[in-house]
Amino acid sequence: MPELPEVETVRRGLEPVLVGARLGRVRQNRPDLRFPFPERFVERLEGAQVERIDRRAKYLLAALTTGETWVTHLGMTGRFTVDGEQLGEFEEAAPIAGKHEHVSLCALRGGAATRIGFADSRRFGFMGLIATDRVEAHPWFAGLGPEPLGNGFSGAHLAEAFAGKKQSVKVSLLDQRNVAGLGNIYVCEALYRARISPLTAAGQVSRPRLERLTAVVREVLGDAIAAGGSTLRDFAGADGNAGYFQHRFDVYGREGQPCLAEGCSGVVRRVVQGGRSTFWCPSCQRR
Repeated sequence: MPELPEVETVRRGLEPVLVGARLGRVRQNRPDLRFPFPERFVERLEGAQVERIDRRAKYLLAALTTGETWVTHLGMTGRFTVDGEQLGEFEEAAPIAGKHEHVSLCALRGGAATRIGFADSRRFGFMGLIATDRVEAHPWFAGLGPEPLGNGFSGAHLAEAFAGKKQSVKVSLLDQRNVAGLGNIYVCEALYRARISPLTAAGQVSRPRLERLTAVVREVLGDAIAAGGSTLRDFAGADGNAGYFQHRFDVYGREGQPCLAEGCSGVVRRVVQGGRSTFWCPSCQRR
């Protein structure tokens, strides 16, 4: 599943192309993705102008002049392209064109047309059209916690949300009711940087450590967004040979490898929590 930095990278890539543009020549190439497309999907999009494009958790929301908001969830393999170029870098490669392209349209502005495509090879993503003034009340969004990059996310908020909880801090951070949009990779990274064991009960993490954790969450997400949301992508080196660049993770995916913390002789371990792999260093991440 793409994580918040990947989705935010896509949003930032779509924003200069879509905002202020009129949507034309919309094509829908199948009746459904994970869920059926909305009724009269093409008709409701064509001719609409995009007022803004936002992100809520891992959803993209394009507010339209028609009074509706076009909502997209990327699922595991949903990919947007602009004039054939993929927006964002993802941990898992996925086809972006050909038989897998399910929606395409032209963004028209200033006499210029930009082609936008959406492909989802596994079809776990979905799209919807929701009345803009009802978005926050929609079942997809009702009950979501604050955005980790927003003002509502703080040590005080986590202290209140975690009070008395015996559930682990790792699983609690992944609970979208506590904080919206955090995913497995960056929760592992944040707990590592904050030196908090993922096995600690959420209710046992002190207020000062929660203050530190919220600051680190912002830092980790900010670093990933600055890297273009990339986790793994192909590239051609200066010598023309193929290679790869990996957005360096301090702990995620490094089971059995030495801890990178200065002065730590620990080894990264992996455990499954809530059905997801957790990577941490038992030596420097304490309960």
